[in-house]
Amino acid sequence: MKKIIFTGPESTGKTTITTAIASLYNCDWVQEEARSYLSQLDRSYNENDLLQIAKKQYHQEQALSKSGKPFLFCDTSLLVIKIWSEYKYKRCHPWIVETLMNNPPSLYFLCHVDVPWEPDPLREHPKETERVAIFNLYQRELYSLKMPYIILRGKQEKRIQKVKDILSMYV
Repeated sequence: MKKIIFTGPESTGKTTITTAIASLYNCDWVQEEARSYLSQLDRSYNENDLLQIAKKQYHQEQALSKSGKPFLFCDTSLLVIKIWSEYKYKRCHPWIVETLMNNPPSLYFLCHVDVPWEPDPLREHPKETERVAIFNLYQRELYSLKMPYIILRGKQEKRIQKVKDILSMYV
């Protein structure tokens, strides 16, 4: 099974493309655990919550990876939590870093910020300058970790076609 991760800053179309691609390939997909976790909190999240989210995300990936299908698509991953933790708290829990390094995916699709910002109570950085800065953090992190990645730009249809073209090399 090839684990394919859609990653990037907030409001870049990760969930939309993950669900579309998973449907096209009739494969399972791992939902973004942060969204459900944070929606249930009756307080602001803190640094310790990121570790809990990371563990839930990882366990969800592990459970769905046993399906026997050719792909497992992930709407975000531990990379998101690592980057967010370092961006917000200037550090990241060692469990997150170690687990990220020991469970690399086959490929990352890095969603660019060239799509309009969509307001959401869980999103924190609508300014274009922040979105670009955070995107650059993702790109630098993927490069420094030597992880394979493809940048997705443009409208949804163009992104979906690019993903299909790339995935055709894996089947």
